[in-house]
Amino acid sequence: MGVRTWMSWIVVVPFAGWTVVRLSGFEPDWPWVPLVAYTPYAGFGAVLGVLLAVLLKRWAAGTVALVSVLALMPVLLPRALNDGNPAADGPVLRVLAANLLVGQADTAELMALVTKLRPDVLALQEFTPDAERRLVEAGLPELLPHALSRPLPGVGGSAVYARYPLTAGRTIKIGGFGQARAWLTHPGGARVEIVSVHPCAPKRIGRQPCWQSGLEALPRGGKALRVLAGDFNATLDHLPMRDLLAAGYRDAADVRGRGYLATWPQEGSQTNLPGVAIDHVLADARMAVHRFEVLALRHTDHRPVFAELRLP
Repeated sequence: MGVRTWMSWIVVVPFAGWTVVRLSGFEPDWPWVPLVAYTPYAGFGAVLGVLLAVLLKRWAAGTVALVSVLALMPVLLPRALNDGNPAADGPVLRVLAANLLVGQADTAELMALVTKLRPDVLALQEFTPDAERRLVEAGLPELLPHALSRPLPGVGGSAVYARYPLTAGRTIKIGGFGQARAWLTHPGGARVEIVSVHPCAPKRIGRQPCWQSGLEALPRGGKALRVLAGDFNATLDHLPMRDLLAAGYRDAADVRGRGYLATWPQEGSQTNLPGVAIDHVLADARMAVHRFEVLALRHTDHRPVFAELRLP
């Protein structure tokens, strides 16, 4: 086997294997759980494999690479395309979510986002007692007077602030990570459950039971209207996330054709990994998604996400 043949197969085989595992419906533990977040990059690598094989005139390798590209296309291409919306004609619900990086995020900048975007709901993760104090002093209760606040030292705190009345739900707590739940009563009469999402992050090595359990504990879609917003520590390529979407939700970024906008790590943070989309707003499939944005917030490694929804 010549050098050119070896070169082409060395490039093609890893991405072909990646494609098989990603599409198999089976999700191994480490290192796959952290790696599968980079499936869009693998798709680009498969395209490079096609080009290299053609350049080297290695048609067998090129065929395998082309099959990989075509197989991944139905998974990856829709994230860049605008989806349609259901015929929802109810009131608008604006949702902003932010991971505060152990409460360190810039309070003034977060308040500026709340003032500018006028969210009806603010879901916060890694919400500490000190972050709560600073936000109260900055006047957050004047803008969003209703709150379900579960601050904790470290990364486990969570909160939901809202423009409209909230009723406490049962907090999801797995592995020290809290995910606050609250029922919002909209003036239009709708009742919507809001979950501030933050399961455990996947470990760098070993099995991922805390991460998987945190995602599986999230409520499935059903009769009640729900919005799940926050740091999912998962992309659309993770199996628990795909199961969640199949259970009655739509990802706001995906709906608006902005599914490739990375939310972590934010530029300037200490993490130098390529960007991935792990912060989401999942809306009940009956809701229309009219707007989605990925924003900036200093002193945190996550970028906040904002969605404008219309209730059925």
